[in-house]
Amino acid sequence: MSAPSTRAGTGPDAVTAPSLEVRDLAFAYPDGHQALFGVDLRIERGERVALLGPNGAGKTTLVLHLNGILDAGEGAVRVGGLPVERAHLREIRRRVGIVFQDPDDQLFMPTVREDVAFGPANFGVPVEELGGRVDRALEAVGMAEHADRSPLHLSGGQRRRVALATVLACDPEILVLDEPSSNLDPVARRELAEVLLGLGRTMLMVTHDLPYALQLCPRSVVLDDGIVVADGPTRELLADRDLLAAHRLELPYGFSLT
Repeated sequence: MSAPSTRAGTGPDAVTAPSLEVRDLAFAYPDGHQALFGVDLRIERGERVALLGPNGAGKTTLVLHLNGILDAGEGAVRVGGLPVERAHLREIRRRVGIVFQDPDDQLFMPTVREDVAFGPANFGVPVEELGGRVDRALEAVGMAEHADRSPLHLSGGQRRRVALATVLACDPEILVLDEPSSNLDPVARRELAEVLLGLGRTMLMVTHDLPYALQLCPRSVVLDDGIVVADGPTRELLADRDLLAAHRLELPYGFSLT
């Protein structure tokens, strides 16, 4: 992708800062529901981490703090050393590239090329640089030959990869993937995994798909009832049957870790 950014918060300290640092994050919704209770999470540059947990565990609430959609009730979030605060929201939203579960939430332009160009253009990438950004992002996801097609004419797996390209073109600090394997057939699932493993990017993958977490993420974090209940090597966590049962996580029938 493009050269390292020289935007706000990229001084000497930012070079050694983790991609993501969440400290003592707590949050309650206006109706009084407490969704997060002092969450701590640190993800180093280049790490691939799965965020696991049952529905209602607080995973979405946590993700919405990463790009400033929600403001922390208590605690702090930093992305590449830059605090997630109102003054930095534009840069934070460039740094946190969220790939949504449904590609329709990200693909709305007449052609693939225009969709991929939309984000970086809105973040102020100069016209003379924009074409190169788009080409590199599409090449990275194996979709360069489809640049001039309508996203409507692509398969589900192809649309998922184009949605990923729309985020890569913005050169994010961290990729946040929301259920990336959902509704994909086995071939599309494998193709996406190969793309993601080849990117060399910091990733936080929110998923219920435990085998996909094992395939893509050496480390996993289990969140339940708004707290981190486990953090360690993915294979070790998935081998802990008591842990999985206690937090409503389940491997597919017949799946073996050996």
